[in-house]
Amino acid sequence: MNEQNTISRRKALTGLAIGLTSVVASPVLAAGGKEGENSGLTAELEDPRNKYPKPPFKEQTQPWPGLAGKMDPKPDHGEKSYKGSGRLKGRKALITGGDSGMGRAAAIAFAREGADVAINYLPAEEPDAQEVIALIKAEGRKGVAIPGDITNESFCGQLVAQAVQALGGLDILVNNAALQQTKPSIADITTDQFDRTMKTNVYAPFWITKAALPHLRPGSSIISTTSEQANDPSPELFDYAQTKAANTSFVRSLAKQLASKGIRVNGVAP
Repeated sequence: MNEQNTISRRKALTGLAIGLTSVVASPVLAAGGKEGENSGLTAELEDPRNKYPKPPFKEQTQPWPGLAGKMDPKPDHGEKSYKGSGRLKGRKALITGGDSGMGRAAAIAFAREGADVAINYLPAEEPDAQEVIALIKAEGRKGVAIPGDITNESFCGQLVAQAVQALGGLDILVNNAALQQTKPSIADITTDQFDRTMKTNVYAPFWITKAALPHLRPGSSIISTTSEQANDPSPELFDYAQTKAANTSFVRSLAKQLASKGIRVNGVAP
């Protein structure tokens, strides 16, 4: 999280965990029977207008990368609301950026659907990450914490190797981690920022996916978090929007490469 970021992370979380889980589990759903089957009881209606905190929220800043645990109100990642139904039973997933935001929502959902989950995050995000690991383990699943900087190619290889060893395999990869910093003009973007944004958002998924492929069997899934910024870029997200366009092409091209191997590649674009 960046103190200059003007885009609400809370908005991006809405429905994303469900979307990520559905992407992975769609063949299972197709084979599992008709929707609504065995749903004998009708749930009581809730007024959605009163379920969650409403803006305006008080202004608050944190030094990068920031912690979800220090936000007020805390973001809802499905900690109390997401209910699983075993759609990912026995699966083994690696999620980058799994400590907060969309990655955290996915980790919680995957665990409640029956998957063992390894998450990657920056060392400074350890408090958030430990909360996620506790939530995974509370579901009786294996939770593996692997901190480290994915802008380092060597670490990306180590990340996959550690996840495979700890989980006993790998069949779901979620390339979710991203760096986003707002700047009003291209003139305000330093080479260092541009380089780190590219390495986090473009290089890292390439390195991690390349390292993971030898471990992925037919039926496995690769998911990348893309964005509406790929097609409708905001002026203050000049460098970030470029990386999301690259992520979209990454998904489309890799999907064509791996279809013959029985590996699905999908993008989720909040």
